[in-house]
Amino acid sequence: MGILDFLTGEFIDVIHWVDDTRDTMVWRFEREGHEIKYGAKLTVREGQAAVFVHEGQLADVFTPGMYFLETNNMPILTKLQHWDHGFQSPFKSEIYFVNTTRFSNLKWGTKNPVILRDPEFGPVRVRAYGTYTIKVTNPARFLTEIVGTDGEFTMDEISYQIRNIIVQEFSRVIAQSGIPVLDMAANTDDLGKLVATQISGTLEQYGLTMPELYIENISLPPAVEAALDKRTSMGMAGDLGRFTQYSAAEAMTAAASNPTGGGGIGAGLGMGMGMAMAQQMAQQSGPWGAVPAQQQATPPAPPPPVEKVWHIAEDGETKGPYSRASMGRMAKDGALTRDTLVWTAGMDGWHRANDIDELAQLFTVLPPPAPQG
Repeated sequence: MGILDFLTGEFIDVIHWVDDTRDTMVWRFEREGHEIKYGAKLTVREGQAAVFVHEGQLADVFTPGMYFLETNNMPILTKLQHWDHGFQSPFKSEIYFVNTTRFSNLKWGTKNPVILRDPEFGPVRVRAYGTYTIKVTNPARFLTEIVGTDGEFTMDEISYQIRNIIVQEFSRVIAQSGIPVLDMAANTDDLGKLVATQISGTLEQYGLTMPELYIENISLPPAVEAALDKRTSMGMAGDLGRFTQYSAAEAMTAAASNPTGGGGIGAGLGMGMGMAMAQQMAQQSGPWGAVPAQQQATPPAPPPPVEKVWHIAEDGETKGPYSRASMGRMAKDGALTRDTLVWTAGMDGWHRANDIDELAQLFTVLPPPAPQG
């Protein structure tokens, strides 16, 4: 091998691209004066394509493999230049590497609500967001339509335009689907595939495809969500007769667990409040929770009256609680007098029994003393 052959071999270009980023879609191989030596070795790795541009014209596209840039294996370039097979001067050309792998986990979302006509709720506004995947399928068209002469083209430069296409197609598809908003959560997979299919025609013009589009969430305005929550709560109540029993039992349990005021007082108040609350709800029931016909014919009995219980203070000690019947027997036996200090729930302090109308009546049951005379 002569010295000339040795020097020629030493100065042969090695053209390749190792992508160490996550968002670069196109990268231009830089060479001073855009001169690429004749016979240069071009390496295109899996997940890449190389686009050869000569003096502004797209000459060829190389798929994964190793190539030597010569006129005998570049028929398009040879046709452009009408070169002879012996011409071995440098190419005045550029090489663009295109990333053909999938760019995944890209975000999209509706900036403004989408208005649609729901068969159950009428006109409603919905928002949606999710992720999508993009892939270059036609490197030459992508370079011609989108990239141009950009030496390093990233996903961020086109993501905004793709998001606008997604939102436009999503708004059209969801408005024409006729799917009730309550059933959209169960159909997000089909909606995503339908939107991706509709978008594919537009993206194909740019040399792109969308293998996947996911709808993660479709949400309603807060006012509509509050109405749905109320409807769900009323639906969970079900039979208002059973709900009445449940409310009364809950009130009694809560009152019994309260140590203040005595177990008898808590149980009586809890039962009365629970029954009253349940009865009021039954009377105000509307279309969300209709009362069965049997219960409408036989309304529940009114709550029993709540009986007071009394405490007595004697010699610095508190006794009780006593029912009113017990207080009557004590008044008859003389254990309870008009001056005895008493107290019950709701009173602000101890008072004489004679000052309480309910207890003062106990002392008028017995006949008054006989007149002297």
